[in-house]
Amino acid sequence: MSVSQNNNRPMMSRRSVLRVAGAAGVAGIGAAAIGAGATPAAASTAFVHPGLLHTQADFDRMAAKVKAGTGLWKAGYAKLAGNPRSGSTWKATPLATVIRGATGDNVSTLAFDIAAAYQNALRWKVTGDTAHADAARDILNAWSAKLTTLDGSADRFIAAGIHGYQFANAAEIMRGYSGFDLARFKKMMLAVFYPMSSSFLAKHNGAYDSNYWSSWDLLSVACVLSVGILCDDRAKVDEAVTYFKSGKGMGSIKNAIPFIHPGGLGQMVEVGRDQGHALLSVGLLGTICEMAWNQGIDLYGYDDSRVLKGVEYAAKWNLGHDVPFTSWTWHKGAPGSWEGWETFTEASTWARGQVRPIWEGLYNHYVNRRGLDAPYVSEMAAKVRPEGGGGDYGTGGGLDHLGFGTLAFTRDKAIVSATAPKPSASTSDTASSSDTGAAATATPAAGTA
Repeated sequence: MSVSQNNNRPMMSRRSVLRVAGAAGVAGIGAAAIGAGATPAAASTAFVHPGLLHTQADFDRMAAKVKAGTGLWKAGYAKLAGNPRSGSTWKATPLATVIRGATGDNVSTLAFDIAAAYQNALRWKVTGDTAHADAARDILNAWSAKLTTLDGSADRFIAAGIHGYQFANAAEIMRGYSGFDLARFKKMMLAVFYPMSSSFLAKHNGAYDSNYWSSWDLLSVACVLSVGILCDDRAKVDEAVTYFKSGKGMGSIKNAIPFIHPGGLGQMVEVGRDQGHALLSVGLLGTICEMAWNQGIDLYGYDDSRVLKGVEYAAKWNLGHDVPFTSWTWHKGAPGSWEGWETFTEASTWARGQVRPIWEGLYNHYVNRRGLDAPYVSEMAAKVRPEGGGGDYGTGGGLDHLGFGTLAFTRDKAIVSATAPKPSASTSDTASSSDTGAAATATPAAGTA
């Protein structure tokens, strides 16, 4: 599901599936009663900024811990500083048209520039070195001045989702920085990225709703959610949250994790496909949940912490342990074109044990923030630590995630209530006439860390 990942595998050829529109997912299988979980925050339209993957409290913690040379934060920052894309001399190579999965494929140019923007923005927040802020600003401005189109095969929807949520996160960090044209950047996100992700969730590229796997839907949800928060658009945030809870495709959490086994393990459908895509889904679940949490929406705990059960299952299998497996049948194809069915009877060993920088956020939420038990996620986090980021794990899955979770998400244990934090005041800048320079001055509500 990454920039250059080879999706062919012995069990099933992805190219045969792409006769319709792309790789597929299962929908509508399994059911469970809706459990306790916070509903979308707020009758209020207030948003916390910065408030995607990181709040100001997070940046303050990172900066203080790195300055003090404290353990995991020190190691996490060293990993960031050692990535060649985090250098302040990085220069953008913007394109008017980005293509993925077709002749002229050039999506890696976008992927590396976004990684550089995010990494430089993070280094600025941790160290205060404005050379990194200038580099991140210039990358973002260069792309918003030029990009107009995402094109290619069905994979263009992957580009919209992954790079949409990543771009939004880099821009959210740079919000208010001198010279950053936030207004123009928002226009790009609303014109280029959001429409494709929203359309995919609604229409699934003309295929059956069950034709696309969970990672396709989840990356689209991540894009819609992050654009909504970046642009102070409550309707888009609600669109993403509603789809996560009850959407018709694989991004719906009870379709992504359809079976709950005794002992609290939640079978993720992607585990039956291959582990590269299963772990991509794990990372996207963590990303979506953290962005929502920082806006007062508890998706981590939704439906009796269904996400925790699913990521524990994936972690256990990828650590080399056996997991229970309920057979399920995937309906693929497109109405009026072709259709087929395929039954999965066991967890796949394809790419089992793949390393991705996806575990620290999940571990630190469930164990250190909430005080819950997550033994397999904990073991995975320890195994991968310190997490790197874009490019550290090759151009396969290594560019699907922003990474650097050891630096960004490590926190001292401090149990908070089961209810997600709520924004304490409006920090929307939509009333600004220029929207290019004035910093949003918000203090996240207590418990947002």
